[in-house]
Amino acid sequence: MTPTSPSAIAVLVILSGVSAASIRHDYSDALHKSILFFEGQRSGRLPPSQRLSWRRDSALHDGALDGVDLTGGYYDAGDNVKFGFPMAFTATLLSWSVIDFGRAMTASHLADAHDAVRWATDYLLKATAVPGVVYVQVGDAFLDHSCWERPEDMDTPRTVYKVDSSQPGSDVAGETAAALAAAAIVFRVRDPEYSGRLLRRAVEVFEFADRHRGAYSASLHDAVCPCYCDFSGYKDELLWGAAWLHKATRRRLYREYIKRNEAVLGAGDTVQEFGWDNKHAGINVLISKEVLMGKNEYLQSFKQNADEFICSLLPGASTHPEIRYSPGGLLFKEGGSNMQHVTSLSFLLLAYSNYLSHADGHVPCGAISASPAELRRAAKRQVDYILGDNPLGMSYMVGYGEKYPRRIHHRGSSLPSVEAHPGRFGCKTGSSYYLSHNPNPNLLVGAVVGGPSNISDVFPDARPIFQQSEPTTYINAPLVGLLAFFSAHPNG
Repeated sequence: MTPTSPSAIAVLVILSGVSAASIRHDYSDALHKSILFFEGQRSGRLPPSQRLSWRRDSALHDGALDGVDLTGGYYDAGDNVKFGFPMAFTATLLSWSVIDFGRAMTASHLADAHDAVRWATDYLLKATAVPGVVYVQVGDAFLDHSCWERPEDMDTPRTVYKVDSSQPGSDVAGETAAALAAAAIVFRVRDPEYSGRLLRRAVEVFEFADRHRGAYSASLHDAVCPCYCDFSGYKDELLWGAAWLHKATRRRLYREYIKRNEAVLGAGDTVQEFGWDNKHAGINVLISKEVLMGKNEYLQSFKQNADEFICSLLPGASTHPEIRYSPGGLLFKEGGSNMQHVTSLSFLLLAYSNYLSHADGHVPCGAISASPAELRRAAKRQVDYILGDNPLGMSYMVGYGEKYPRRIHHRGSSLPSVEAHPGRFGCKTGSSYYLSHNPNPNLLVGAVVGGPSNISDVFPDARPIFQQSEPTTYINAPLVGLLAFFSAHPNG
C-alpha cells in the first residue's frame, strides 16, 4: 500500500473542515429521528404503532378505478403524489443502509429501519403484481401542486400511470428491481418467506426492464416531467438492477450481464452524481466491494471508476468543476435540494471507506493517497454540517437541536392536523397557511430539508422556497446509514 504523506493528510483534514472545536452530536438521537420521518410520509391506512399522530389515513382508494390496489407507499416530499421512481430509490438506499450499517444500530433502531423499508416494498410489490406492468405513479402532479391541502383531505385526481411493453420504462423498472433485490437481502434472516417473494419479483421486474428497453419519461413525459424526468437515461438503472440482483442471488448470469454490458450501458461514464436519477457512481462503489474482497478481479475497471469518483469528492484532492465546497464546508452542486447530493455522496464515501478498510486499501488521487479514515472524516464533516456544525449554527433536521427549520415546504406539516381542525381543507383553502410566516403547527420530526441552495451557506427558512425548505425521502434514506455508523463510531 502506498503510504499517505503527512502533508497530504493535513491538506485533506484542513479543507474538509474538521476541527477540534466541532460540535459533539447525538448521532443516535439523529438516527432515531431520521427513521421516524418516514412515518410522516406514509400513504394509506396507518398502523396502530404510528408515532407521528398528527397524520391520519389517506389515499385509501388509490388504484381502485383501474382495478388494482395501489394503497400504501410514501409521498416523496411535501406534496401528495406517489412517484414510483424516487420511492424505489428510497427503498434501495434504506436497504443499503441496513445491509452495510445495520450492525451499528440498536435493536429498536434496526426494527424501525426494517419497518421503513417494508412500508415501501409492500407498495412496490403491489405496483408490480400484474406481470409485464409496473405502476409508476399515483396522482396528477400538476393538479396536486396547484393545491395546498392535507393528504387526508386531497380531492385531486388519483390518476394511475404505468409502463408496459408498449410504453417501456427500463429506468423505473430497473430501479424497482434493485429495490426489491436489496430489500430481499435485508429480510433474508428476519423474514425468509418475504425475502424470497421480494427476490422472485425482482427477477421478474428486471427481466421486463431489460426486455422492453426505453425511458419512462419518453413514454409518460407529460405525467412524470418535469418532477421526475429521467435525464440520465435508463442504461444506468439496468446495470444497477443487475448489480443488486447479483448481490442478492450470487448468480453468475448477473455478473456476466454486468461485464458484458459494462461499455454498452456506460459504466465508465464520469458522472459526479448519485441519486434517484443517476446511478453510475453507486454502481461502481457497490461492485467495487466484490473486487476489494478478491471475489471478482475481472471487474477491476469498476474499482478504477470508483477511485476516480471518490477522488473527485475529496476536499484538497478534487479539481472537478461540478464539486465545490461552501465557506462553511458544505459539499455543493448546482440545482435545487442540495442536501440530496450531500447525503447520497457522503453515503458512498462512507461505504467505500469500509470496503477499503476490510481490504487494507487506499484511494490513489494523483499525488495524494487517501486512506479510509480520510474518507470517513469527509463524510462525517457533511453529517455534522447537517446537524448544526455550520455558519448559521442551524440543524437542517427538523426536531434535532435547538435551532432548525420551522417553515418547511410540506402540506401535512404546515396545515392544522385533523385532530386540531376536523373540517376539510379544500384545494385553495390552505393557501393562507402556505403564505404564512408562522411556524408549521405539526413537527415532521427527522425531516432534512434541501438546505442552502447557493455556495454562501445561506438558508431563509421560507415555505415558498421549496428548493431549500422541502424535505424528501431520498435525502433521508442514505442519511440513515451515515447516522447508524457514526452513532456507533462518533469519532469516525
